[in-house]
Amino acid sequence: MSLPRFFLDDQVLSSETEAVFPLRLFAEDAKHARVLRLAPGEHIAVIDATQDYFECEIIQAGDPFTVRIAAHEHASVTGPQVVLLQGLAKADKMETVIRHATEIGVSAFIPLACDRSVVKLDAKKEQKRLARWRSIAKSAAMQSGQMRIPEIHEPATVKQAAEALSGATAVIVCWEEAREGGIRAAIERGMAHNMCSRNDARIAVVVGPEGGLTEAEVQLFHEHNRCASTVTLGSSILRTETAGIVAPALVIYELGGLQ
Repeated sequence: MSLPRFFLDDQVLSSETEAVFPLRLFAEDAKHARVLRLAPGEHIAVIDATQDYFECEIIQAGDPFTVRIAAHEHASVTGPQVVLLQGLAKADKMETVIRHATEIGVSAFIPLACDRSVVKLDAKKEQKRLARWRSIAKSAAMQSGQMRIPEIHEPATVKQAAEALSGATAVIVCWEEAREGGIRAAIERGMAHNMCSRNDARIAVVVGPEGGLTEAEVQLFHEHNRCASTVTLGSSILRTETAGIVAPALVIYELGGLQ
């Protein structure tokens, strides 16, 4: 059974000078620890501000929450990165995608403002939604045992996103009108062109909003990356929140994950 996992924002455990010390948990994480009814003697996994991994024994579970280091591993995240560009959809749909795509190992998210996006975010709504999405990503990373919390970027236009992906190993655009090969072929073509292995690959997956991507938007990704490919996800017509989970899962599988 995996250990309960906590992420620290401003505490470096290797710098602690005392054998027993308080763990500076976020308020919501401290509440989560209470919900789990963690007790003295139990162990938890902690990833500190330098992304180091520690196994800690709980000494006191109250206030303050104190621990001692039981084991320290210099855990680094290696392997391919999968970035999901999800067309802005209604709030609950975006939250569903972020939660479940984090669980399967997506490295980062770029909310995509598309021509057919029903949701339009002003500056005030954008910051509120970003805070909510980041909280969901953190919770999902803790629950699923990820070594990192995926980054949630600020919403971008298709043009901005396409330009930012010019250096990606491959850009896989999910489009119902695609006539090219499948996901495996798109990944292999990108790795061959960039002369990189699966472990070094950075794959971007693009999923449109409820109304899908326009042909002009699809073309922008092709213009900015020679290894952009349009693919379908089979004969079924998937909802945007379904495609936003299925597509990166298939990419991660082809890269050796989920096995």
